[in-house]
Amino acid sequence: MSALRLLISAAHKSSGKTVVAAGLCAALARRGHDVHPFKKGPDYIDPQWLAAAARRDCYNLDFNTQTSGQIATMFAAKSGRDNAIAVIEANKGLYDGVSADGADSNAALARLLEVPVILVLDCEGMTRGVAPLLRGYLDFDPQVRIAGVVLNQVRGARHADKLRTAVAEHTDLPVVGCVPHDARMELPERHLGLIPGAEHARTEERIEAMREAVEEYADIEAIAGIAASSHASRAGGNPERPGRDEAAPYPEPAKSPATKFTLGIFRDSAFSFYYPDDLEALECAGFVLTPINALRDTVLPPIDALFIGGGFPETHAAGLEANASLRTEVKAAIEDGLPAYAECGGLMYLTRGIEWQGTRHEMAGVIPADTVMCERPCGRGYVQVEETPDMPWPLASDASSIRAAHEFHYSKLTNLSGEVKTAYKVLRGEGIGGGRDGIVYKNLLASFVHLRGVNSGWANRFAALCAHF
Repeated sequence: MSALRLLISAAHKSSGKTVVAAGLCAALARRGHDVHPFKKGPDYIDPQWLAAAARRDCYNLDFNTQTSGQIATMFAAKSGRDNAIAVIEANKGLYDGVSADGADSNAALARLLEVPVILVLDCEGMTRGVAPLLRGYLDFDPQVRIAGVVLNQVRGARHADKLRTAVAEHTDLPVVGCVPHDARMELPERHLGLIPGAEHARTEERIEAMREAVEEYADIEAIAGIAASSHASRAGGNPERPGRDEAAPYPEPAKSPATKFTLGIFRDSAFSFYYPDDLEALECAGFVLTPINALRDTVLPPIDALFIGGGFPETHAAGLEANASLRTEVKAAIEDGLPAYAECGGLMYLTRGIEWQGTRHEMAGVIPADTVMCERPCGRGYVQVEETPDMPWPLASDASSIRAAHEFHYSKLTNLSGEVKTAYKVLRGEGIGGGRDGIVYKNLLASFVHLRGVNSGWANRFAALCAHF
């Protein structure tokens, strides 16, 4: 039997989805359910909170970096069975997406995976108006099964009564939660959104508080019942689900090769932006992952390659600067030809320094440029890049372009000096500017682009570079 399933969505962003979803994951796990979290769209931060709550990796489901078939197969492979409950957190609103026709929306995901939806509504300043809002959402796409509503930001008993009455008189939806403003239901934010769970000083304490709040204000058993009802709704199948059967299946990991490489990977509160399926792909490509703490480890362990993912080096710049020994070792290793790959925050770490809020901190100095933090995003959204002859990795099977990628950075490079080779011509997005991205230096590739391994195949290509080296 497949897992029970549920999609937590909303009318718009910042409605409280993440807190409700994380608190619900923790509450269900406490009741003995095997909880498997997912996040719709490209995101590194929300999945950290969901993973902490469920005590299991959170996987991203994204129409723009995966085919529909890959999404369906990954969901089936990672959602567990029998007593398991798969909880998907949407991004933005239920019917929102990049595509104007809604083909990549949360609603499209609900149809594809045949998942019932619980809608989280921010009811601040709203009473009877909740009814036409819900009626519109119910009628807009009858193939999407909205099965319950959580009323969030409710201001007192009288407000709650008016909201409940309006919902009951004009819809058949059960109210499965009525949540007042509660400090326990808040997560700290800054320039890129929520502070990652890997960086928060009291993640476990915060998760416990969210669980307590969700248990107090929501009907956990009713929500679990909605998840269980997904079995009944799928009994006859959904012949109109979009794209599931014609798309290529999600590639199952190949047997791990005999040749093994030790891959040092920065994993700490400064660098925590990694997709778990990409890490699995690296292991299947022959890498043995060795974590490195860029704030505390003063020397590089014996490694055959280095991977520095994204994160928030700017908020940890003083600590990274203080660890001069590791910065020196990283620079010397790359100068000596160590195969290395860096994404966004990793790129920033490899420049000469990071300047933010009027303060500059020295970094590794591998890349002849300075990083400057800006008040607004310098690059945001999905990207499309075309590889240049300077790409250090073996050619992709489809060398025309890479679409399985995105960027989101408030940083830019300045004072880029000398002749700099780049691996990408940017067809969509910003990159380092000038239609370029992917700085190449010896066996280093450093880019603002975040690759998604499913379709770009970057893990195997990086392994091939290491084998050649």
